[in-house]
Amino acid sequence: MKENLAETRHLDKPRLHAVSRTAVKPAARPITAVRRKRYGLEIGRLMITVLLLGFSVLMIVPFLWMVSTSFKVNADVFRYPIDWIPDTWHLENYRQVWTGANPFYVYYWNSLKITGLTVAGNLLTSAMAGFAFAKLNFKGRSFLFLLYLSTLMIPGQVLLVPRFILFDWLHLLNTHYALILPGLFTVLGTFMMRQFFTSLPGELLEAARVDGAGYWRMFWQIGLPLTKPALVTLMILTFTWHWNDYESPLIFLRDKALYTIPLGLTNFVEEYGTNYVLLLAASVSALVPVLLVVLAGQKWIVEGIANTGLKG
Repeated sequence: MKENLAETRHLDKPRLHAVSRTAVKPAARPITAVRRKRYGLEIGRLMITVLLLGFSVLMIVPFLWMVSTSFKVNADVFRYPIDWIPDTWHLENYRQVWTGANPFYVYYWNSLKITGLTVAGNLLTSAMAGFAFAKLNFKGRSFLFLLYLSTLMIPGQVLLVPRFILFDWLHLLNTHYALILPGLFTVLGTFMMRQFFTSLPGELLEAARVDGAGYWRMFWQIGLPLTKPALVTLMILTFTWHWNDYESPLIFLRDKALYTIPLGLTNFVEEYGTNYVLLLAASVSALVPVLLVVLAGQKWIVEGIANTGLKG
């Protein structure tokens, strides 16, 4: 090495430039390889973007058809090619849905009441249980959590008959309590909140304990405000599930005045046919709260899923 440096010092300028160019040439190969790799990544991202765009179009086309058809008459529902923009907008379809023989606002109010109470109760109980399993030290904590988690393996349909017998014994059949009470406690919600509380640094609670805070104050004033992404994610999941639930209302409700939206939609399926335009108008009306909730909470849902370990 020293001999090469000594020889380089004794070279004249033209020979020195030639030696420098010769020395630089081998370094050009890695740069080209990096550029090729970068181009490959960009092409891969472009292909993935085009693929996702295609899937997005496939997903949104049925929704656009539903919205467009809800303003038509029954004779134009299955016309081909599809008239995406109706020649005449029949707003009376929505008027008939909301103020007709089976007023949709009754089902709307029932769904709002049941879903709102269920979501609020589920958020509170899941947050309290998740905080206890994550931050409180008590004997048998891990065993109880695993035992509680193992109930996820039981299909919900298996519990329908025991729930029916229990609510019949409690005289809660054909009431909204039969739908609200089971939704107040969920294993998935407890698991999500426990995972999020585990990610919080323990020093925060230790500092609060030194200042004299009790368990409730540590949960309500320290831990709970930091779990907003997980709470919003759980709220969206719970809201969507109970808003679209068809099975439980079908089994536990009898009076039409107590029906929720999924059961109310069956009123537009008649004995000799289906009134498609009214059914689609009611479906569009039913989707509005779900869209609003998802749009309002999408800012936190990605962070919530990432921090609670629900991503794949």
